[in-house]
Amino acid sequence: MKITLQTALCELFGIRYPLFLAGMAGGPSTPELTAAVSEAGGLGTLGAAYMAPSDIRIAIHRIREITSAPFGVNLFVNQPADQNTRIQEVQDKLNDFRMQLGIPASEGTEVHSPNWFEEQFEVLIEEKVPVISTAFGVLPEPHMRKAQASGIKVVAMVTTVREALLAEEKGCDAIVAQGSEAGGHRGTFSGDVHPMGANIGTMALIPQIADRVSIPVIAAGGIMDGRGLAAALMLGAQGVQLGTRFLTSIEAGTNEAYRAALLASNEESTVITHAFSGRPARGIKNSFIEQWDASGIAPLPFPTQNTATRDIRNAASKQQTAEFLSLWAGQGTRMLTAGQSARQIVEEIISQAAALMQ
Repeated sequence: MKITLQTALCELFGIRYPLFLAGMAGGPSTPELTAAVSEAGGLGTLGAAYMAPSDIRIAIHRIREITSAPFGVNLFVNQPADQNTRIQEVQDKLNDFRMQLGIPASEGTEVHSPNWFEEQFEVLIEEKVPVISTAFGVLPEPHMRKAQASGIKVVAMVTTVREALLAEEKGCDAIVAQGSEAGGHRGTFSGDVHPMGANIGTMALIPQIADRVSIPVIAAGGIMDGRGLAAALMLGAQGVQLGTRFLTSIEAGTNEAYRAALLASNEESTVITHAFSGRPARGIKNSFIEQWDASGIAPLPFPTQNTATRDIRNAASKQQTAEFLSLWAGQGTRMLTAGQSARQIVEEIISQAAALMQ
């Protein structure tokens, strides 16, 4: 393909096209998808937030077996301690879902979420990954210094101008500005300030951030094709990040029931919910969300709720039951396609954007 669509972002990250893959933790992210996006000219990102450090190392080695192109690894920062004060009440309700799935009930015992951040980060330093990206905040200062000393580029997801300015001040090389249309968890730094996430639309958010920071802005949220990329560039971004569009790609680890739900959904299908993880996240509304909301029970904070619901999500995945899966998705699902490779998706987006920009 002879199309050129270069921005300063491309030179900074050593990529051909201004397109990042979102780090979609929890199943859809695979080494094969990460490598395929990078090999196609974008920046593939491994969603490693829930992965054991040893598994991250294995995945990094696998990515490097497939491609020599740059790639990133995404982690969560600022994980709070578990809060089990209401665990019995929550487990009693979750047992209703377990009964529907035919799996063992919980005795209401405390849950203990793994916090591998320090070990995960050390693997990324030891493996000298090209890019580290973060959600829920910016790398702590000692970690930022260590990454910079290792020549690693650092990217943070932000949802407000205030967060963007903080990320720039703390030393990030670029920021992903996440609009309210985006699927998955809200990247908002503080749940106390914004309990449902700072849900500012992409169209409004991008120019306001681009006007106030000097580092590259990567637009995210509802961007599914070349029209979205061209629009983001016009708004002042230097690139885009897409997650939902790649969920139905051949290389994604997306569960088949999840894929079917995505392809059957539309712009009215998603809601922002705390039910699965305790943090606000956008996904397709299903029986789990409806039954949880009807119960009137407040979910436990993240990560406790996420850990408490894990056996339910795992069972639903094995049983191919979409009604009990966390079906994270953005608002652009009518534009999803089935059966495409990651390379085909990247080339289609770039071709369309280049034609529009010309």
